Amino acid sequence: MKNISILGSTGSIGTQALEVIRANPNLYKVNVLTAQNNADLLIEQALEFKPEMVVITCQDHYSTVKKALPNVNVLCGEDALIAAVQLPQTQFVLTAIMGSVGLKPTIAAIEAKKDIGLANKETLVVAGELVMQLAKQHGVKIIPVDSEHSAIFQCLVGEEQNPIEKIFLTASGGPFRGKNLDFLSLVTKSQALKHPNWVMGAKITIDSASLMNKGLEAIEAKWLFDLQADQIEVVVHPQSIIHSMVQFTDGSIKAQLGLPDMKLPIHYALAYPQRVQSNFERFNFLNYPEFTFSQADTKSFRNLEIAFTAMKKGGNMPCIINAANEIVVDAFLKDQIGFLEMSDVIEACMLEINFIAQPTLQNYLETDKQTRIFAGELVTKQSLTNLK
Repeated sequence: MKNISILGSTGSIGTQALEVIRANPNLYKVNVLTAQNNADLLIEQALEFKPEMVVITCQDHYSTVKKALPNVNVLCGEDALIAAVQLPQTQFVLTAIMGSVGLKPTIAAIEAKKDIGLANKETLVVAGELVMQLAKQHGVKIIPVDSEHSAIFQCLVGEEQNPIEKIFLTASGGPFRGKNLDFLSLVTKSQALKHPNWVMGAKITIDSASLMNKGLEAIEAKWLFDLQADQIEVVVHPQSIIHSMVQFTDGSIKAQLGLPDMKLPIHYALAYPQRVQSNFERFNFLNYPEFTFSQADTKSFRNLEIAFTAMKKGGNMPCIINAANEIVVDAFLKDQIGFLEMSDVIEACMLEINFIAQPTLQNYLETDKQTRIFAGELVTKQSLTNLK
């Protein structure tokens, strides 16, 4: 029986993780559930899974959750996430919180020697070097839950002594694959939220539409697998069946395939190093007689190029683009700026925010704060311009 804490249990990854746990009650026990705002679902989950601790980070919902769960230790606030990951009974922490807020609890979990199921790519985008150093120092396993990184991780099992020549991160291309700048300048949030293959939260769906998600995944892959930028290639694969590939120094390529279902990489991460029987739908090659591949269009989708530029620059530059991106995606979802203007704001932040080549944790946190303020100011100016 593995004791599991789920940070972000009411989101897309969190709810699917609970589906996996529900199907395997003899293998997993939920120790901690956390959410930001969705108090009703958090209460429902807690009543079913009976965790030792529940955290609601939004103060406005604390009394509601506390009253509904009189026999559970209910905490409130982002600092409570630190206490949540340090429970002695917890063996595995699934970090499914959206955004850079996942950084500090992930570090706390590593320092408490808890193995991590990482579904929060921003943690490694913001502070990948620091996080991976701490994981090595404390002997903690970080098992990626993103489908692409899970695929690479699975391809590398048994290949520990064999150098990687290159990895291929596959991308669906999102809802706007093949569209030009004229089209993209007019897209709406409702169009951007219609992903052709995956059912995800709003923020990651917009990132997928802009290809920023693939750029952030490339940065995450650099740190997870100790790679250089020129060892990472993005390939558009609209069928989303090949989740990613690894090319070794002899030229051989290994790929991991499966239906586009996030429960598969979640199930793998929870059970690792075993593979546990599941009742998930099986892939049928006859339903997919063709796999196609194409080069990513970085002229129309500038965010992918922006992310690779930040990765090559290093230091706190990935932290800058991540913070700016979180602000602009939120603004786009609120109809405050256009689809292409998101890239404009991110690039402006890269030029304006002070670059630090070897940042500390405090530097990362300050960079994140400063970038959010500056990006917010740019969004306001952009919104006023659009109203004229």
